[in-house]
Amino acid sequence: MLNKEKGILKKLADAINPYCWIMWLRNKAFDRGIIKSNSFNIATISIGNITVGGTGKTPHTEYIVRLLKDKYNIAVLSRGYGRKSKGFLKADHSTPMTLIGDEPKQIKNKFPNVDVCVCEKRVNGISNIITGNKEVDVILLDDAYQHRHVKPGLNILLVDYNRPIWQDCVIPFGRLRESSNGLQRADMAIITKCDKITTEEREWCKRYIKKEKDIPVFFTAMQYGSLYRMDDKEPLKEIEKNTNILLVTGIANPYPLRKEIENLGAKVCTKQYHDHHNFSDNDIKDIISAHEALGKESIIITTEKDAVRLQDLPSLPNEIKKNIYIMPIEVVFLYDNEKMFNQIIENYVTENSRNS
Repeated sequence: MLNKEKGILKKLADAINPYCWIMWLRNKAFDRGIIKSNSFNIATISIGNITVGGTGKTPHTEYIVRLLKDKYNIAVLSRGYGRKSKGFLKADHSTPMTLIGDEPKQIKNKFPNVDVCVCEKRVNGISNIITGNKEVDVILLDDAYQHRHVKPGLNILLVDYNRPIWQDCVIPFGRLRESSNGLQRADMAIITKCDKITTEEREWCKRYIKKEKDIPVFFTAMQYGSLYRMDDKEPLKEIEKNTNILLVTGIANPYPLRKEIENLGAKVCTKQYHDHHNFSDNDIKDIISAHEALGKESIIITTEKDAVRLQDLPSLPNEIKKNIYIMPIEVVFLYDNEKMFNQIIENYVTENSRNS
């Protein structure tokens, strides 16, 4: 149940956790100006969390891109987790995933007219974006909640419904990057993956967050789109009942996707790898063997994020690509709050864009 705060043992774990105290001291240094936070004369929106693992940052970033792209010039700035490059890099359509990371590559593939950039030092990244493109109105900072050298104009905190921050501990005893007091830096909070949330839990979440800070609270769920083939984007009309599916994932939590496919009546076998996994030649051999074992009528399903790590591998044969289908995912706002969220975002960008 979400309407329950952490017990005495978890509070004790945080109290004796050296990492928790280090993060507390770091945040105090930023709060008091001992370590500088940089503001910029342009609209900057941070989408992040205080939890290790997936809370839906990329789908929510993509939602804001869709909301703004027809009215404003957008740049997305990410650290580029796992990339084999350093410093600032602006992606184009031919930039390989290895140089920018899987999630920036996914965003660039879906929104080719949006500037997608990576830089481990976000201050340098923003400065390069502003200098290089005089038309940029707003910069979206993907996963920058702990990167306090930048002070965003709008700070959005994502909280996974399945792992509420008020019931968790700071690593290594839990999965929090910092204590739940980090909520106080947020300008709005979004409880994500709320497919099963009850009315009672929803009201309790709002009360808890507003007790910490009086900010807007929204609730979202993930909505799966229509499957399409990796090699030619051809849509899959339907999955016939009892079809054998090999689900290949390298994401934080593949269970909801598996459940979605099983609900379509398919028989699902999985090849599960850790988040951001870089597929090796041996992995491809294992995937091919598992696919062949399920029979030639079987298909392979993967995520958009995994697809950008798979599709350019020389060891992945074209005949296998023809049997790989991608499951897209999008954010939907619950309880008729989409209009309110959109208005907050658009008002902020209109008032703070460089060209306003």
